[in-house]
Amino acid sequence: MADFRKALTDGRVYFFDGGYGTFLQKRGLPAGMSPELFGLEKPEVVRSVHEDYANAGANVLTTNTFGGSAPKLGSKVKARDLNREMALLARSVAGDNLFVAGSVGPTGHFIEPLGDFTFKEMVEIYKEQIQGLVDGGVDLILGETHFDLAEARALVVAAREVCALPVALSMTFESPNACLTGSSPQTFVDAMQNMEIDIVGTNCSAGPEQIFEVISNMRPRLSTPLLVEANAGLPELDENRNTVFRLEPQPFAEQSARFLAIGAKFIGGCCGTGPDHIRALKSVIGDAAWQKPVPEDDAQMVITSRAESVCIGFNHTGVIIGERINPTGKKVLSAELQEGRFTEALKFAGQQIEAGAPILDVNVGAPMVDETMILPALCKEIIAQHQVPLSIDSTNPDAVEAALWNYPGTPLVNSISGEPGRMERLGPLCKKFGAPFILLPIIGSKLPFECKDKIEVTEKLLREAEALGIPRRLIMVDALALTVSSRPMAARHCMDFIRHCKEEWNLPTVLGLSNVSFGLPARELLNSTFLTLCQGQGLCAFISNPNSARLRESLYSAEVLLARDKQAENFIDMYSEWSPAAPSSTGGTKGGEGKKSGAETMFEAVVKGERGLIEDMVRKALDEDRDPFDIVNGELIPAIMEVGEKYERKEYFLPQLLQSAETLQKGFEILKPLLEKSGKQKEKDVIVMATVEGDIHDIGKNIVCLMLRNHGFEVVDLGKDVPAETIVKTAIEKNARIIGLSALMTTTMVRMEDTVNLLQEKGLDIKVMIGGAVITEGFCKAIGADGWSTDAVAAVKLAKTLVQ
Repeated sequence: MADFRKALTDGRVYFFDGGYGTFLQKRGLPAGMSPELFGLEKPEVVRSVHEDYANAGANVLTTNTFGGSAPKLGSKVKARDLNREMALLARSVAGDNLFVAGSVGPTGHFIEPLGDFTFKEMVEIYKEQIQGLVDGGVDLILGETHFDLAEARALVVAAREVCALPVALSMTFESPNACLTGSSPQTFVDAMQNMEIDIVGTNCSAGPEQIFEVISNMRPRLSTPLLVEANAGLPELDENRNTVFRLEPQPFAEQSARFLAIGAKFIGGCCGTGPDHIRALKSVIGDAAWQKPVPEDDAQMVITSRAESVCIGFNHTGVIIGERINPTGKKVLSAELQEGRFTEALKFAGQQIEAGAPILDVNVGAPMVDETMILPALCKEIIAQHQVPLSIDSTNPDAVEAALWNYPGTPLVNSISGEPGRMERLGPLCKKFGAPFILLPIIGSKLPFECKDKIEVTEKLLREAEALGIPRRLIMVDALALTVSSRPMAARHCMDFIRHCKEEWNLPTVLGLSNVSFGLPARELLNSTFLTLCQGQGLCAFISNPNSARLRESLYSAEVLLARDKQAENFIDMYSEWSPAAPSSTGGTKGGEGKKSGAETMFEAVVKGERGLIEDMVRKALDEDRDPFDIVNGELIPAIMEVGEKYERKEYFLPQLLQSAETLQKGFEILKPLLEKSGKQKEKDVIVMATVEGDIHDIGKNIVCLMLRNHGFEVVDLGKDVPAETIVKTAIEKNARIIGLSALMTTTMVRMEDTVNLLQEKGLDIKVMIGGAVITEGFCKAIGADGWSTDAVAAVKLAKTLVQ
């Protein structure tokens, strides 16, 4: 059997197959039935599809297991068994001449704090599915149509725990700039490359022309083989009410051929494509050579959150790592951490972000604090409110591991030293999770002082890391700044070591800036001057208090002089209003010391999603005899409207939307008894929500329900896979004004018409609104629905319009 790993590096372009759902529907898949369960009942039909794709010239056949995870299958069949059978079926067609990709789609659930599943639980779910695919003889694991970076990372971790097969991960993006949960194409690539994935890709969501924009946004730091599978355009309904994709094979192939210029090595089709599309692809592209992607951006390291990437490198702006979330010397913060409360820590997080820190160091090391519980819990709270990447800082390896299991991106780990066993314990974890780390050149109790001593220790630790298979892209070296008050040459040795790391090892460096000035007056002056000197030697990042205006002034001034601030854009943005009369003031339009952080009003708390503050704020307002209706109508509702506008402007994404909605809900729960008791509360309009029969996807519907409740609707949520008769019956019983229907798949969207027809038969004046990834305006009109929406914010506006 051919080894797929060889295909990853040779000069060929390979062809994946096309869509399965729509193609199986043409061969008897009933509307609403799971393609995977259909495959168990009718394996000969699935076999015929594999054969058609093989005959069309596909080099890679995809298993009929996209929805083969336990949450999708329910109790009908064991996930491992189904995946094994579908993999064996594809393998029997592929033989030894073609490759088989084991398809793994999203589970339909979010990971905490967006959802109820933990990262570990998601990994276990995927391990069961992937084990079945491995049992059936697949050549690679293919995660496809994913829309959340955390879930995608869980899939990669699961695959690596189960097998040594190559792993490909393909995301779907709502726009050229972001997926549903806010990750950009570039951040997705950064996180996956940190995890050393074998193939990155994108599929679904749009036709070739639109997907070209997505992969163009992946290009700056892309060095991994690229997979692209576009739809045959967007779905429409034909005259017989069947879902069709209009883009014909030849134009599809010609448009897809453009992907080669951006580094695509694997090309196939998604929804609406069939064997003719793959045949056309092979005809147009032929034996074209693969153009391996060459990164345009030379960052030495990239740290990511779910939504942001922070580049660290010699040609990038120096990065401030905010040091304030550290209980050392902070009595209030220490006391709160001991009690498991995070108000002070979250305040420090907000202040540092407003001051311009792109990465926050998180340390909870205080007496009587269980770091294994508190560190991951605090990280989750910060992640829920802010988008910046985190640096996980602990001397406790168990706490670091716990935090890594609860992080949606690829964080920085601070740090790995030569302490016995620390590299062996944390190094493989960082490799597993794709977490870059700070290499601290200390072995034993003696601090290396001279440059040559630091070099000797670092070389030993680098050899240990290399023996563990840890890539250099995950390593940043601590230059280890020592105090000049006791060792006058300490700064000189530090700068020599920074230059050595850059010139000899091509490794970025970081240091704790304040150490150098310990025991001396005017420490801020010394620190800022030392920073500038170190930047000149190649320093890439420093751990400090970002609220220091003098440090920021030194940082941004040096970046201009070192030609790392193109056209001095950052400097001008920060200091266009700088005044020499007040050198220690903010001096610019951003990052001021006097800038207040955190919410001061209930409106701000909802907009910022500060769940920990809203309840106390509401109670305080009630103690001050504020009218509950005034609170709701004057602050809470306007706030959630502002959040909706930010979402529409793409300033907020799904995580921020959910965080704000949950914050409002917490405040409203306190007010609800008072509103009901007063008798002033107007009767709520009722809306019945359901995912249509045959469809088990309900993430989008659940988000819409949450938003509708926050805007004053009484929502009756019937769940998923609901027959039209049940939906209409409930709407009658509840005297509903609106029925809201959701569907994710093209095979189930047609069931929406069942509800519309049933309402017409009964002569009921109940409005119907529909939504889902595959829904279009044309489909809405074709089935006679009253309106359609693309997201939760649009759904709320539509519902308000329909009840007027």
